[in-house]
Amino acid sequence: MWVYSEPGRGTTFKVFLPWVEGTVETVEPGVAPARAVRGSETVLLVEDEKSVRALIRSTLQTHGYTVLEAHHGEHAIQVCAQHADPIHLMVTDVVMPEMSGRELAERLKTSRPNMKVLFMSGYTDKAIVHHGELDPDTAFLQKPFTPDALARKVREVLDSPPGRQGV
Repeated sequence: MWVYSEPGRGTTFKVFLPWVEGTVETVEPGVAPARAVRGSETVLLVEDEKSVRALIRSTLQTHGYTVLEAHHGEHAIQVCAQHADPIHLMVTDVVMPEMSGRELAERLKTSRPNMKVLFMSGYTDKAIVHHGELDPDTAFLQKPFTPDALARKVREVLDSPPGRQGV
């Protein structure tokens, strides 16, 4: 290595590496990342925190989903009653004021028997199960999550066989 420096003018570094003879190994390009998970289904989003709801809505819409929004359980019931077309999935917070996500899912089961449910919470799935809020085999996503994790989980739940959501 060679270093040359002059006050007020700067410093120059030159690095000399030894010449190597031989063949260069070619490296195969890495596997391309999986294509973005997309859908076209209708999703009912129930989240009491406005900023969280906006972020989730934006993520779902970016991935092609039609999103209906509600800020609490009773509002979600009203949205379902006013929407005549199928709602394929409800993404709901577990812990909300007045009505839990599980109670909401139970109440909507009769009017929307084919609607799948994905629960989310800032609590761990073990804590939620331990306190009896959800069954162990329920579709669950722990907050915070990345937009990609949300998109993958939504697609996974939508593609799962009927009756596998544990509600």
